[in-house]
Amino acid sequence: MHWASTFCHRISTLIGLRWELRGKEHLEKDQACIIVANHQSSLDILGMFDMWHIMNKCTVVAKRELFYAWPFGLAAWLAGLIFIDRVRGEKARATLNAVNHKIKNQKIKLWVFPEGTRRNTGELHPFKKGAFHMAIDEQIPILPVVFSSYCTFLNDKKKILNAGNIIVTALPPIATEGLTKDDLDGLMERVHWVMSDTFKQSSTEILQRYATHSLNNKCQTSNNSNTPMLSPVRTPTTGVGDDFIKHTDTVAGTTTVFDKNDYQDVIGIKKSTTLIH
Repeated sequence: MHWASTFCHRISTLIGLRWELRGKEHLEKDQACIIVANHQSSLDILGMFDMWHIMNKCTVVAKRELFYAWPFGLAAWLAGLIFIDRVRGEKARATLNAVNHKIKNQKIKLWVFPEGTRRNTGELHPFKKGAFHMAIDEQIPILPVVFSSYCTFLNDKKKILNAGNIIVTALPPIATEGLTKDDLDGLMERVHWVMSDTFKQSSTEILQRYATHSLNNKCQTSNNSNTPMLSPVRTPTTGVGDDFIKHTDTVAGTTTVFDKNDYQDVIGIKKSTTLIH
């Protein structure tokens, strides 16, 4: 597993991806748990392996299609990931049951993407029930892990991948002791809510950094070309011109100036914001 982690770390470095881990202490605990993470892209595998050396005894359940996402699939297969065939439901359940019996006694962390398929749409999608069934069956905690939005560097439709930063947040484990199958839906809703909230917060932080960096670059370019330099700071009561949009986060009480072209890629925060043109 160590070599796979090193291999994926080098790929991240080559691509220009920087993973910022928060909540490291939750992953370091020597305990059995089900790690549930949001799934936006095959790049998630790089982020997972970037923190692999922190987790003691961890295995991963992933859909079989991921094996064909090279080179990530190759690294995942050689590292011992468990691939399941979602089409053949009975075989998939048998595989999960076999894993389920081992994780508690051997204090293994099981990493699962509960959305079932990758969706880089700027929000978390409904969860499949499998991981939560397993957690309740074995009475082991759920440990949520949240990757911030990839929208500042990845465009699936245009097949564009640039360098970028990602905040990875490991949240405190959520206990399942005493829960039964009757509590399944409530557990799923709780985990989904806390992950969605963390996703919005960390994605907003990344977007604000990106906007500041983009605007500073535009200012520098303007200065070098002997044209009037654009100010990165605008008073909230004034307009921001035709090329920029002022973004006000009504929850955090902050205002950020975005390049209008960049803002077209902003996803996942529109519901909690007010735009002033």
